Amino acid sequence: MTEESSTSSHLSVAMTTAGVTQITTSSWSRGMEFYFKCAVIIIGTVGTATNGLILYALVASKQHKKHVLIINQNLLDFATCIFLVVTYSVKLCDIYVSGYVGYWLCATVISGCLWTCTAVGSFINLAIITVDRYLKVVHPVWSKTKLQDWIIYSAAAFSWVSSLVYNIALVFPTTTVMDGVCYAYALWPNEMARRIHAFYYVTSFYVIILLIFIFCYWRILAVIRRQTSVMAAHGGPGSTQTQSNHMQSNVVKTMILVCVSYALLWLPFTISALYYNLTLYPVDSGFYGSIFIAFLYICINPFIYATKFDPVKQVLLRIIPCKKSSSEQATDLVNAIPGTVEMPTVQANWSEHNGTF
Repeated sequence: MTEESSTSSHLSVAMTTAGVTQITTSSWSRGMEFYFKCAVIIIGTVGTATNGLILYALVASKQHKKHVLIINQNLLDFATCIFLVVTYSVKLCDIYVSGYVGYWLCATVISGCLWTCTAVGSFINLAIITVDRYLKVVHPVWSKTKLQDWIIYSAAAFSWVSSLVYNIALVFPTTTVMDGVCYAYALWPNEMARRIHAFYYVTSFYVIILLIFIFCYWRILAVIRRQTSVMAAHGGPGSTQTQSNHMQSNVVKTMILVCVSYALLWLPFTISALYYNLTLYPVDSGFYGSIFIAFLYICINPFIYATKFDPVKQVLLRIIPCKKSSSEQATDLVNAIPGTVEMPTVQANWSEHNGTF
C-alpha cells in the first residue's frame, strides 16, 4: 500500500475487472504536487547521505559483526532513501507510459513498489530486532545455546524476501496503464477485496509490530532495571559484567527510540491510508502531509544512532576535524611543553615495562 493506492494524476479511482467505475477530482493541485515531489527527493537525498554515514560508522566500529540485524536495518533504510529519490525523480518527468515497457515502469517504479519493498522490509526487520533483543535479555541462557548465527542471518534475509514477495504479489495484479497514465494499486476484483487488504496491511505492518514493541521492551526494561540494582549491590562499577550490561542497555535504548520514531511518524499515514481505502474519498493535502511525515522516519533514524549508539557516536566524533577526544588534547598539551617526552614514547615505554597502558 503506497500513497497511490487509490490515486493517480490526482484522480480517485475505483476500478474493477470491467474497468473504471468511479472517477472524482481531488482538490490537490498540480503545483502542490510538484513541490511535494521535490520535498520527497530532498528527504531521500538527505536520508541517503546520513544512512550511508551511519553504515560507515557501524562497519568502522566493527558493529556489523556484532549487530547484524541493526546494520540490516540501516541497509534497508539506505535502500529506501535511494529508491525514493529514483521514484520521485521519474514522477517529476511525468512520463507517458504505454506498452510492455511502460507497464513495467509503472508497476516497479512509478507505483512506488521499489521503496515500498524496502520500507516494509524495514518494518519487519525492526520487529525481528525487538524479538532478538527480548530473547538475549530476558532469556539469555536459551539465546546463547539456541540462537545461532545462521538464524540471525536467515532472519535478516527474511525481512528482504518476505517484503519483496508481498509487494510483487500485490502490485502486478492491481496495476494497469490507461491512456498513458499509470494506475497503481487501483485494479481490484471488488471493493471488499480492497477493504480486506487495507485491514490486513494496517494490522500486519503496524498494529502487530506495535504490540511486539510494547510487550518485548516492557519485559526488557524490567529485566535491565533488576540487573542494574543487583550489580549495584554486588559488583563494582568497573566490573566486566557491568560494562556488558551498559552496552546491552545502550543498544536497547537506541532501538527503543527507533521504534518510538516508527510508531509516531507512521501513525498518521496508517490512519489516512485506511480511511481513504475504505471510503474511496479523494485524497487531499492532509493525506500527502501524512506521507511526508512518514518519510521523515528514514531521516531521523540516523540521528538517533549518531547521538545514542556509543560505538557509532565515537566513530563520528573521530571524523569531525574540529572535535578531539580528551586523550588527544592531553597528548597535544604535553607535546607542546619544551623538554617533555612525547606521549607516544611514554605509552610505548609503559607498555614495554608494565603492560598495556
